[in-house]
Amino acid sequence: MTASYPEPGTPPSDLLRWAMAQFGNRFVISTSFQREGMVLLDMAARLDPQVRVITLDTGRLPEETHTMIEMVRERYGVHVEMVSPDASEVERMVTQHGPNLFYGSVPERKLCCQIRKVRPLERKLKEVDAYAVGLRREQSETRESITAVSEDRGKVKLSPLADWSNEQVRAYIAEHNVPQHPLYEKGYPSIGCGPCTRPTLPGEGERAGRWWWEDSADKECGLHFTPSGKVLRTVDVLLEQVLQPNA
Repeated sequence: MTASYPEPGTPPSDLLRWAMAQFGNRFVISTSFQREGMVLLDMAARLDPQVRVITLDTGRLPEETHTMIEMVRERYGVHVEMVSPDASEVERMVTQHGPNLFYGSVPERKLCCQIRKVRPLERKLKEVDAYAVGLRREQSETRESITAVSEDRGKVKLSPLADWSNEQVRAYIAEHNVPQHPLYEKGYPSIGCGPCTRPTLPGEGERAGRWWWEDSADKECGLHFTPSGKVLRTVDVLLEQVLQPNA
């Protein structure tokens, strides 16, 4: 990448302004419409109502997420670009491992994330040069080292809220009356696919409700961080079996 990046500590809205000016229509906001993503969307829409917004429609989203998408369309006039997995890949995966394979093992869960999330996002990102996500360092141990500007998959990746606290996110939402996902009212601090997300219990971390049946695995799907070691090797084997079943 040849772009001159903004200085560390640049405010989130200024980071978005820079990216929108630098990359134009080849910049997108990638969001699942959780609080952080909605803050970014609200900031960007104030700068340019035509900002591109993409979301992953995994085929297993809770109905409340689809309700949220309609709320966004009505509030901001944004044409949300729905990114879906390859139907033939999903068909082969489910045929080989069953529809609820994610409960079977960590590698199988990460395989499902690869097919339904990672690979569709990689295909979509071929259309752009830069994208923004709502990651924050405070969300989990696996996110403590994220930076506001980085490079990923050959693209510029912005995490404008990297150093924001949960209180800052909530304060922005309250000040600007930003729509909130309906599942927050039901105790979900982190929201993903329906079968893989539950409300958290008192004292649990923000992402404890994601893949709650996994005691020791990192609470990531592979969109932002890659599993390592044996799990990665096993996922690679499973993915190859899905992509090339007769090889």
